[in-house]
Amino acid sequence: MPRLNPEQHEAVHHLDGPLLVLAGAGSGKTRVITRKIVHLLSQQTLARNEVMAVTFTNKAAREMRSRVSEQLRGRPARPPWISTFHSLGLRLLQQETRAAGLKAGFSIFATDDSRGLLRELTRQEMEIGDAELQALHNRVSAFKNELISPEAALAAAEDEDGFRAAKLYGDYERHLRAYNAVDFDDLIALPVRLLDEDEALRGRWQERVRHLLVDEYQDTNAAQYRLLKRLVGPEARLTVVGDDDQSIYAWRGARPENLNLLQSDFPHLRVIKLEQNYRSTSRILQAANALITHNSHLFEKRLWSRLGEGERIQILACADGEDEVRRVVGELLQHRFRHRTRYADYAILYRSNHQARPFERALREQQIPYRITGGSSFFDAAEVRDLLAYLRLLQNPDDDAAFLRVINVPRREIGAATLEKLAGYAQARGVSLLTASSEMGLTRHLSERAVDRLHTFAEWMGRMQRIAHEEDAPTCLKRLLEGIDYLNWLGESDKNRRAVERRQKNVHELVDWFARLQTRWQDEATLQRLLAHISLVGMLDRQEESDADEVQLLTLHSAKGLEFDHVYLVGMEEDLLPHRNSLEAGSLEEERRLAYVGITRARQTLTLTYAGQRRMGGEEVEREPSRFLEELPAEVIDWVRPTDASDAATRQARGRAHLDALKQMLAREE
Repeated sequence: MPRLNPEQHEAVHHLDGPLLVLAGAGSGKTRVITRKIVHLLSQQTLARNEVMAVTFTNKAAREMRSRVSEQLRGRPARPPWISTFHSLGLRLLQQETRAAGLKAGFSIFATDDSRGLLRELTRQEMEIGDAELQALHNRVSAFKNELISPEAALAAAEDEDGFRAAKLYGDYERHLRAYNAVDFDDLIALPVRLLDEDEALRGRWQERVRHLLVDEYQDTNAAQYRLLKRLVGPEARLTVVGDDDQSIYAWRGARPENLNLLQSDFPHLRVIKLEQNYRSTSRILQAANALITHNSHLFEKRLWSRLGEGERIQILACADGEDEVRRVVGELLQHRFRHRTRYADYAILYRSNHQARPFERALREQQIPYRITGGSSFFDAAEVRDLLAYLRLLQNPDDDAAFLRVINVPRREIGAATLEKLAGYAQARGVSLLTASSEMGLTRHLSERAVDRLHTFAEWMGRMQRIAHEEDAPTCLKRLLEGIDYLNWLGESDKNRRAVERRQKNVHELVDWFARLQTRWQDEATLQRLLAHISLVGMLDRQEESDADEVQLLTLHSAKGLEFDHVYLVGMEEDLLPHRNSLEAGSLEEERRLAYVGITRARQTLTLTYAGQRRMGGEEVEREPSRFLEELPAEVIDWVRPTDASDAATRQARGRAHLDALKQMLAREE
């Protein structure tokens, strides 16, 4: 294993109180966390189940588990608990289900389920569009992340919109509990409530957690910070690792001011800075340091590297948006030809998703392989959501959202009017839609034909529930597919053969995934655990890694945590980076942190671009270079001005000829 530098060594061996490791970009923070876990287990008297580490993504948790397992190789017992915040919250709820007011087998609502319920709750007043629905969901999510109850939200409402949002929040919460369900935010908010209110429960969990390590601490929100504080208790057995300069998620509730709270809540906090960067050349770090000094800081730090000066940073001043695309793609091809690199060594970073489209077109035209990070997830596919809804309903018969998704998949000719009457009957009886579907009292409200169809569905679900209790989860899924003849139904429901094959492939992939998890977990692979695992993977890992040789296109938010040999950071213009919405909201410092994240993704070369004019809203608009470019040190930068071609047509022809020539050279080489 690589040796620790003095600061890393000090962080690993500090055990006398709460510790903040201020870890700059590329400074080896994961090495510190994993080595400290191994040190705690090897040198101290702690058992593996008394050490807990939490982070934000399944990918980061997997990487930590892998490194710890490698370092503990050959030693007995299972590895310590390393998970995401939400997996930790789920674990607590599963062990304290009754205290949380839930029943066994509770469902976890994905984002689409939550928005579907909110849409249904607002439908009586008005039909709302997707943008408004998303805004409402964001507001409810913010209430939970700030630990604001429906009653407190209602009491604090200052206008009609605030009152409506608070009332909707209360209705939403009541429906979730009626469905025996929690949403993604509840996986943090409910455990916090339990730890706040139940002293005995809090004591039990503080006894279990003898040392807690936290990755990406700067991204914690109010609820996550409270959860950490309650788990470590008065002894403050805590190590947090973070970087305030990489806090870029305020829009989803992250609070960089939680760094301040650490100092006030834990007066004996020790702070250790990791400033040696193992990723980038000195000139790249010089630019990053100069930029971020314009932000206010609780803790000052300055990144440095032993990787050499490296190449100067290029700023391409492009004539317009089309010129920007041509020059970036041309530079990329030329650099690859000269240095015999892979396409995967290059990344094109941008502030907003719409900026990717012209680069996609240019890369396709030049037959350059590329990949966009942040596209549709496997878990967003309709067929995957259908089957998971069926399984949720088997596990939790009170899950009305799952019932409504599957009742006509495949088509059972149970129309909206029937479902509306069924819902009214179920509400009056105080039972779930599935339970109501089997009751004889329905005959007084629905036609004989409708009742027969609902009874048939309920009886079949009853048989499937018995199978779910007797068989393992992969077998249950296969029996479910056979029972509804789902694969054939997919084939009959779409005339597009390729689309059908893609959807059927997704179904087979889901079956195979269940089988792999069954093999890995064996007796612990209950339907409840499998569904919970898949729900969290679907919500936390929206991207799948690829080893293919492809140019990477991704937003600055998506790029955090990644690194590339050669980076093109495009669209460095006022109102793009910094973004107009953030400027209007007074969030200039977060925009600067976004630019800092982009710069520090680069290992060897960095190119920044801006356009003198850009097509926006159907017309060419004059653009101003980003103020962030002026904040970079002149001694590490080369400005490359627009071409001197006399007109746009000449410029375009020259760019195409250049790309074609490079493409032909590369084809000959390969």
